[in-house]
Amino acid sequence: MDTRKLGKPSDQRLALVSNLATDLLWYGHIETTFDRAKAAARVAEQIITLAVNTYEDVVTTEKTTLDNNGKEKKVTVSKDGVKKLAARRKIIAMVQNRQEQRKKGEKLADFEARTQGIEMPLVEKIFDDLAPKYAERAKESGRKGGYTRVIKTSIRRGDNAQMALVELI
Repeated sequence: MDTRKLGKPSDQRLALVSNLATDLLWYGHIETTFDRAKAAARVAEQIITLAVNTYEDVVTTEKTTLDNNGKEKKVTVSKDGVKKLAARRKIIAMVQNRQEQRKKGEKLADFEARTQGIEMPLVEKIFDDLAPKYAERAKESGRKGGYTRVIKTSIRRGDNAQMALVELI
C-alpha cells in the first residue's frame, strides 16, 4: 500500500488530509496539488463506501405516550441500527465538523427551521444525500467505488507544483 508523506509529520498530514476530504465532501470539488488530491480522494472514497454499506440500517419502534389531554398516542421512532451507528461514529472521527450557512436571501426563521435538530450537517449530508445516490448508481452499473475523480489542471507558479481538481462524480 502506497502512503504519501506529503512532506509533513504524521499528525499534520492526517489533519491536512482530513480537512481536504471534509471540504471535498462538503463542497463537491476542491483544487489542490496532485499528491494531496489523491490522498484526499482516497479518504473520501473510504467514507462514502462506509456510508453506502450502512445507510439503510434503521430500527423503527412504536411507543405509546400520553398527550396534553391525557389520551394515549402512538409515536413511531426511528433510530440508527448498530452498523449505521458505528459507521456514523467512525465518519465523525474521520471528518471535521462544518456548520450550515444561511443561503443568500434566506430568512432567519427559515434557516432555523431547516437546520433544527442537526448537530453535524456534513455527516447528515453523507448519509442522507450522498449514500443513497451512490448506492443507486452501484445498483444500476453493477459496480461499487469510483466516487471521486482527480483531474490534473495546471502547474502552479512559484513552486512549479502540479495542481489537480478533485470532484465527486
